[in-house]
Amino acid sequence: MKTDIILCGVGGQGILSIATIIGEAAMHENLYIKQAEVHGMSQRGGDVQSNLRISSQPIASDLIPKGGADVIISMEPMEALRYLPWLKGDGWVITSSAPFKNIPNYPDMAVIEADLAKLPHVISLDIEKMAKDNGISRSANVILLGAAQKALGIDYQMLEAAIHRVFGRKGEAVVEANIKALALGRDAQ
Repeated sequence: MKTDIILCGVGGQGILSIATIIGEAAMHENLYIKQAEVHGMSQRGGDVQSNLRISSQPIASDLIPKGGADVIISMEPMEALRYLPWLKGDGWVITSSAPFKNIPNYPDMAVIEADLAKLPHVISLDIEKMAKDNGISRSANVILLGAAQKALGIDYQMLEAAIHRVFGRKGEAVVEANIKALALGRDAQ
């Protein structure tokens, strides 16, 4: 088993939380994991990207080569397009459909949607709306993780258990909000 994942979006959207949950689940499945540092402007509003590699065999490098990513998980649709050169031809893009317009010349959404439609495997969800409609506005990122679960090849129950371990110190309400978000993403595909 080997899965190379690019996580991307805008600073403050919860990319590191997604990486932490995936990493926690992978370690409990006795898998090897390497994560590159987050690159970009990690303060709110700047683009952020990280490489996450999971394997049943030892991993030599934490960086994913161009054309090597199995999955792109993007909190922002334009950011998903930015990292397409790293995606395998049969790779998956799981992205938020709602733009975070942090630049004045943000591309037209019709162009972004057309580019995504050319890919063989895309899941695009309005995670912000889903989170707000379900009273879990701070868990939109975990909705996206739930939608990515099958592409990641990590058992759903392992992700659920990882959420309990990662967020347990924050209280049961935070854990339950994230469990609900994970299920919403899984069921929305």
